[in-house]
Amino acid sequence: MDIEGPPLALLTARIADTPVDFLPASGAAGEGTVAVAVDAVLHDLCAMRGFEVPAATFAALSAQGKAAPAWRRLSLLLAWLLAEPALRWPQRVDAVLELLLSRAEELSAQVKSAQWLADEERREELARLALLSLGQRPAGESVVQARDRWQAISSTERARLVAASRSAEQRAREIREALARKAAEESADKWSRE
Repeated sequence: MDIEGPPLALLTARIADTPVDFLPASGAAGEGTVAVAVDAVLHDLCAMRGFEVPAATFAALSAQGKAAPAWRRLSLLLAWLLAEPALRWPQRVDAVLELLLSRAEELSAQVKSAQWLADEERREELARLALLSLGQRPAGESVVQARDRWQAISSTERARLVAASRSAEQRAREIREALARKAAEESADKWSRE
């Protein structure tokens, strides 16, 4: 995140202006299906940026069953965003593949695809995620500001905090129950001795 990237407004505007070819078709429950060959789009995106990624890297997703409709829609949206000329890609494609494959799969399970376009905060999250994956921060922000804003807006971070909070509450409940049992046992022992 040491490198200053393009302005956040440029990226969020690009997301909002996503062409219809990169949007999901309407379908049941608003989730729709994607008729685009996502594997080919992701392969071409990497090739456009000068990386030769074997086509099997993306094609294998379908065979593994990872190509759920929500992942496919988010991956298309990320492909459109990552094609932004103002974004500088790193020397290695690993971080981009991590974003397109693993992170997209994780996020697609947390946020409905329509929200990435409709909700301003989700567009910001997606733009920040792309920058973070490329080792950049929005223009005009310090490293600390970018990190703080990412933690405040990240769906993944929010889900992690909720899970940690639930775990802590469960642990506190178990401790309270154990203390109550111990107090009851001690009280019973005291009464039996008297």
